[in-house]
Amino acid sequence: MAIPPQELVALLIAVSFAAGLNVYATVATLGLLAHTHWLALPPSLQLLGNWWIIGAAAALFAVEFFADKVPAFDLVWNALHTFIRVPVAALLAYQAASGLSPLEQAAAAAIGGTIALAAHGGKTAVRAAITPSPEPLSNIALSSVEDIGAVGLTWLATAHPYVAGGIALAGVVVAVLLIGLIWKAIKSLFRGAERVFAQ
Repeated sequence: MAIPPQELVALLIAVSFAAGLNVYATVATLGLLAHTHWLALPPSLQLLGNWWIIGAAAALFAVEFFADKVPAFDLVWNALHTFIRVPVAALLAYQAASGLSPLEQAAAAAIGGTIALAAHGGKTAVRAAITPSPEPLSNIALSSVEDIGAVGLTWLATAHPYVAGGIALAGVVVAVLLIGLIWKAIKSLFRGAERVFAQ
């Protein structure tokens, strides 16, 4: 089924948020949906339906599936992926908007990258808060929820783009609030440590 133009914005919002959580799962899911003709991607994104792209994204998703569940290492992994998730989300949005004017394409890329950055930032902030926990189960559970969320939101965006877009926008708000709260908590923790060491 083709994507009506009025649904493209909602789909881009949802897919950008999903890419901020797990870009490899998002690309693999989009590719599989396109390859099975569930989703008619814009001509500029047809390449995602290629088996080589699907296979590479799936392989990288498998690597991330394990790497993202190792406490402490997941923070390094996520920090490095700031330079992958955000640009890929921006590129997907840019390419999906290829039928628009160059200015609108640039705006789509900026919005896609910003939404992915919010999702990625919220994810990283929560990870930073959970990583000090002595047991690994909370880390594994959180990572699994993120993986399922990325795949589920990408699929939902193709079936119910407005619902998925609404969920993604709510997720952006929650992510921004989480980043702010966790940042304040970390600053408060460091201030407390400084007072202890000053005595």
